[in-house]
Amino acid sequence: MPILSLSAKPLSRLPAKRGLSRLSRVQNLAFTTSRIRITMLKQQDHPGNESGSRPLYLGIDFGTSGARYALIDKQGAIHSEGKRTYPAVGQTTNWASSWREALFQLLGDIPSVHQPSVSSISIDGTSSTTLIIDSCRNNGELLAGPFLYNESFPDALPMISSIAPANHTVCSGSSTLCKLVSWWNKHCLNGGDDSAILMHQSDWLLWLLHGEYGVCDYNNTLKVGYDPETGSYPSWLMSQPYSHMLPSSVRAPGVPIGPIKEDVRSQYGFSNDCVVCTGTTDSIAAFLAARTTDPGKAVTSLGSTLAIKLVSRVRVEDARFGVYSHRLDDQWLVGGASNSGGVVLRQLFSNDQLVTLSRDIDPSSPSPLDYYPLPKKGERFPVSDPDMEPRLEPRPDSDAEYLHGILESMARIEASGYKLLKELGATPVEEVFTAGGGAQNEKWTAIRERVLGVPVWKAEQTEAAYGAALLALRGATTGS
Repeated sequence: MPILSLSAKPLSRLPAKRGLSRLSRVQNLAFTTSRIRITMLKQQDHPGNESGSRPLYLGIDFGTSGARYALIDKQGAIHSEGKRTYPAVGQTTNWASSWREALFQLLGDIPSVHQPSVSSISIDGTSSTTLIIDSCRNNGELLAGPFLYNESFPDALPMISSIAPANHTVCSGSSTLCKLVSWWNKHCLNGGDDSAILMHQSDWLLWLLHGEYGVCDYNNTLKVGYDPETGSYPSWLMSQPYSHMLPSSVRAPGVPIGPIKEDVRSQYGFSNDCVVCTGTTDSIAAFLAARTTDPGKAVTSLGSTLAIKLVSRVRVEDARFGVYSHRLDDQWLVGGASNSGGVVLRQLFSNDQLVTLSRDIDPSSPSPLDYYPLPKKGERFPVSDPDMEPRLEPRPDSDAEYLHGILESMARIEASGYKLLKELGATPVEEVFTAGGGAQNEKWTAIRERVLGVPVWKAEQTEAAYGAALLALRGATTGS
């Protein structure tokens, strides 16, 4: 089953009544902004969704602050979900131990009534989060790392820039390849360790469940240099002395790796036929959750930052703007992220102010204020300028007008992002679904729809764990 076939018409796309524009539909609606959830969500078992003997598919998302699971059936209905924050291990955070503990805590959190129905499992992790593992040991001994997604290793850039094509995705200090090369230069220049291998966060967590080294998906391997278009590592990478450390079996997301280890299966009472499937990155899983996979369809995530992902027939990459493409079966998921976003709103307004002030905004009327809202100096997309200063003045006397100007300015940044992707060769945007806290703001949605010039909707599902569960469903129902 292709990933694209997992799409379904979201409820939010039901047609509006004739004669009513989105602007008029939301004119009198107040919005509420979702608060940042910093406390552990209680496990939730959805009433009326008893699984019985029906197969269920488990997706687990490992984000930056915690892990979440979603358990779905073949129709995509959620039967159970829950979250765990990462437990502290020792004086400082031992990330690998915390992830391992969170994984098995979540498996234990699944209600016993559902455990025998768990037929497949997939896991997503943060992109470029990297571990170096000793493959000679069955316990997966950690040799180095984890190197987290946001850790930069600029010391490796000169060497990588000398071998990789200009503006390649790996030519970023936080790329997986930079982490590998930096470690290699410090530990293996005088003779490598043939047993050392590279694993991404989701690779390692899945390995804990299936026990087979060297398996990865082509989304996670993108930032180590894998070419998803040719289905192979490029020659400039394979000629390097550390190439033996790369995952040897790169597969599509959501295909079976093998059966779950018997000790794990019996401990948690999962199905005798339970299989472990390849995963993906957290951002790809979140996109898949929206079940929007036609060319020209996009998801804008309005969280702390403003991130866009667009389904394109054409692969587009430009490291100058942090633009790169993930393979999505026979199409491409093109993405970029601005430093603007919800963090700026949090700096200026409280939640209550955002709710109250938005009631006074007329989204059909363009704001004359021209801002570039940034939390601090520096922008990456759609403008690459590390020295760009925030522009949040002049400030009018009316706070509602000020908020209107900021929301409209962010909408223009979003529009510029989709325009840049088109200029780089991507399929033009036709429809946008919205994830993140900003999706709750109907007035902002109406402003964005006017500025973008395309329909804008709220995505029904936005949790990466749900997207991972769809990959588990794919693996269980295709077997290949």
